[in-house]
Amino acid sequence: MPDPLSLEDVRARIDDIDADLVRLLADRQSLVRAAAEFKTDEQAVRAPARVAQVIAKARERAATAGLDPAVAESVWQAMIDAFIELEMAEHAAHRPRPATGPVSRHRG
Repeated sequence: MPDPLSLEDVRARIDDIDADLVRLLADRQSLVRAAAEFKTDEQAVRAPARVAQVIAKARERAATAGLDPAVAESVWQAMIDAFIELEMAEHAAHRPRPATGPVSRHRG
């Protein structure tokens, strides 16, 4: 990639990368929602061992790609936290409501 020629060039390239990132995050969100269908409880959604594995892999990939691993970890942690919140909301929305008996309108 050639060096940017101006601040406007830098910003335009960043905007292009941001557009790609948004598309990729939308794809990731679709998969997160699909994964939620297979998870049975809050512990499965939070999956701390899986989170640690994903972050470790992001740090490794970052180091290979020339990205500061600490930056990758911060970004991935924020992304994972946001997707966990989304999954928790999905689970809450699809959780069966407890059955309630008929409401008595008579006073005893």
